[in-house]
Amino acid sequence: MQEIKIQPLDQKRFNAFVGATRSPAAAYVSYEIGWYANEEETVLGAVLVDTVDDDYVGVVLGRDEGGRFRAIDLQCSISTEAEATDWLHRAMKWHTSAGAMFPQGDKKEGIDLFAPVVPIQKQHPYFTKLNSDRSFTPAKAMINEYMRHLSDIDGNFVEQFQSTGFDARLWELYLFCYLKEEELFIDRTHYAPDFIVTKYGKEVAIEAVTVGRKENNPPKYLHTKKNMYDQLLRDIEEEHKNAMPIRFGSPLYSKVKKKYWELEHVKGRPLVFAIADFHDDQSMLWSSTALINYLYGVKHDYHYDENKKLVITPTPIATHRVGEKEIPSGFFFQPDSEHVSAIVTSASGTISKFNRLGKQAGFGDKDIIMIRQGTHHDHNPDASLPKMFKYIVDEKSEETWGEGVSMYHNPNAIHPVPEELFPSIAHHHFKEGQIVSNLPEFFVYASVTLNLRSQK
Repeated sequence: MQEIKIQPLDQKRFNAFVGATRSPAAAYVSYEIGWYANEEETVLGAVLVDTVDDDYVGVVLGRDEGGRFRAIDLQCSISTEAEATDWLHRAMKWHTSAGAMFPQGDKKEGIDLFAPVVPIQKQHPYFTKLNSDRSFTPAKAMINEYMRHLSDIDGNFVEQFQSTGFDARLWELYLFCYLKEEELFIDRTHYAPDFIVTKYGKEVAIEAVTVGRKENNPPKYLHTKKNMYDQLLRDIEEEHKNAMPIRFGSPLYSKVKKKYWELEHVKGRPLVFAIADFHDDQSMLWSSTALINYLYGVKHDYHYDENKKLVITPTPIATHRVGEKEIPSGFFFQPDSEHVSAIVTSASGTISKFNRLGKQAGFGDKDIIMIRQGTHHDHNPDASLPKMFKYIVDEKSEETWGEGVSMYHNPNAIHPVPEELFPSIAHHHFKEGQIVSNLPEFFVYASVTLNLRSQK
């Protein structure tokens, strides 16, 4: 009989397998210090420190009927880390010899997003590329792991993901990954909003929303005529003034009209709209300033004084107008907006995010080379521009799901969002006419990822 070997597993790869399995309750009483897998990665294991009893725990995980990694064996009250590791290795070998699948009586099947249910002529170009291009095998592997855990409340997630709803469904899946990373309890039993998250005895309702495309602007995998590199700065600035605020305002206003706060499971709880801009290819890389201006009804100009200190001056914005369409600025100051506690957004809820995190977890073909470059916040108080960064994405990378996420708090919210539920992201408040921000040490504004394949 061939010897069964147990080997250490990188924590990022372990998290990719069990990120949606791990219960947030575990963090109350323990933390992980060691991660392991058999050679086939059909059985995983972790050693934990029990912070209540000050001893060690070993947990063995295997895939259930739906392909989800679940706990299949457990030993607690172990005196030393060495003893816990020894028990874990022996248990993992025993379970490896027993089989590769471990039924737990859960009839819920994992969702397969990539088995085509939509004719290829009706498929979204991004889905077609994701499903067929080897450059995106890391993203596919990561998506498959998380989709085994996501409930399809509407019953049409797969069909929409493969066709006209690709952007919206990918954004919804991205939010699920981020909320899991924040170790929040997630309730998906209601038709709307999309998520009810709970921790520390507090609940927040979150509804996903996107800025969609117009019919005369179909998606293309690579924009051949007009993208962020071709646009002149003055064109982007012009878009920021009026067109983009109106684009953001339309879906947000539509969500306000639904009055989610009147639903029994939302009453008395903070309500958050999580919005992403997909109105054009790569548009999320430059449109966030327009959202900020629209939410608070101000734009921020700056200059340097005689001492070379940065001076920021807020200027109120009354309205936004394009042609015959005009809307008031300041979403948080409009009727009924007091029921919306905050707006969440990110420029990273895209295929590239899944691809990068899949790559750093060791998924995908080894000849895939990813180079990420972009801008991040400069914490120098007198800096007026972000810093640039560039790196090769590999298993040493440490990107998180929450990297680049911002929450804009409503100064008039009836039920403010408890920030302690979302500790890893940037939080922005409006105080005395200015935006005051608390950002993580490394906060990414926007980035692009180059996918290459090495020649053999």
